[in-house]
Amino acid sequence: MKKIAISINTSWNIYNFRLGLIKALQKEGFEVYAIAPKDDYSDKLESLRVKHIDIFMNNKGTNPLEDTKTIWQYYKIYKQIKPDVALHYTIKPNIYGTIGAKLAGVKVINNISGLGTVFLNDSLSSKIARNLYKVALKFSNKIFFQNPYDKELFVQNRLVEENKTDLLPGSGIDTNKFKPLEKEKSDKFKFLFIARLVRDKGIIEYIEAAQEILKDYKNVEFQILGAFYPGNPTAITKEQMDEWIKNGIITYLGVSDNVSEIIKNSDCVVLPSYREGLSRVLLEAASMAKPIITTDTPGCRDVVEDGINGFLCKIKDSKDLADKMEKMLNLSEEERIKMGKAGREKIIKEFDEKIVIEKYLKAIKEVMFS
Repeated sequence: MKKIAISINTSWNIYNFRLGLIKALQKEGFEVYAIAPKDDYSDKLESLRVKHIDIFMNNKGTNPLEDTKTIWQYYKIYKQIKPDVALHYTIKPNIYGTIGAKLAGVKVINNISGLGTVFLNDSLSSKIARNLYKVALKFSNKIFFQNPYDKELFVQNRLVEENKTDLLPGSGIDTNKFKPLEKEKSDKFKFLFIARLVRDKGIIEYIEAAQEILKDYKNVEFQILGAFYPGNPTAITKEQMDEWIKNGIITYLGVSDNVSEIIKNSDCVVLPSYREGLSRVLLEAASMAKPIITTDTPGCRDVVEDGINGFLCKIKDSKDLADKMEKMLNLSEEERIKMGKAGREKIIKEFDEKIVIEKYLKAIKEVMFS
């Protein structure tokens, strides 16, 4: 039987974002392996006839000894299962998994879904990461990017050979799952921020803009959904969150496996991120016909046409974000519904999961027989 390995930094990620691809691969006759640290979703993958293989991976550290151990584990796993192709996502699988695969003689397709802090600053760790990308991606057979800006950045910095690259519209959205749903009635207009709780996602700008809006508008609620990310240099602390809650600025919703239910009851989704690969949150919100406010930056502006299905604001500018929020509040309900419909149409046309799966299947066949 043909074998394919999918490796991401968490089993949660594989289960939540790659199920459509997994089912398509199984339908094509592939035996699918999931290589990721064991978590609560590993057994769920097993129940779907996906063979989970646990691997040590410190997602928040840069210890050379630990990372060498990760490369060695990838090598041993790939020598044992001998997949026809390995699909790698997120920074450590993309780097260390690709090196391990090369040593084991396994072909690789990488997906650079976002740059994280690697290109947002010039710290020593970021420089090291860029050099490691350059080494690892030499061994890749194909590299997918989720927006043209990231692709161009890698090509210009000579981290990849352009003839190996291609573009994907994100991880794809299941438009049947993320569809318009009737919102619960509320006397408040609800802005919703969904992201990991790190500064690079624009959470500080969101808080500052919320404070400005609340000076003049009382029937407005600012919600936050997302997990704390201790260990990340730009992480928000629980103490900071508690202070914002205490001061009546935001409502913290914690984390959820049913994000569509949270989006359903919002009026506008906001993501003032500094940069994205291609924001899945925005894709899901648009697919559910919600108007959006996001930054005019790669990975965000790809989803929003300013004034058509939402508004674009300046990066790291809480005043401009507040202005766009006020503009959204002052639209009529009919205007916001029209924006939502335009967003839904854009997702179906450009970002449907079927488009992504088709490109993957084509790339896998090309790599297998090259």
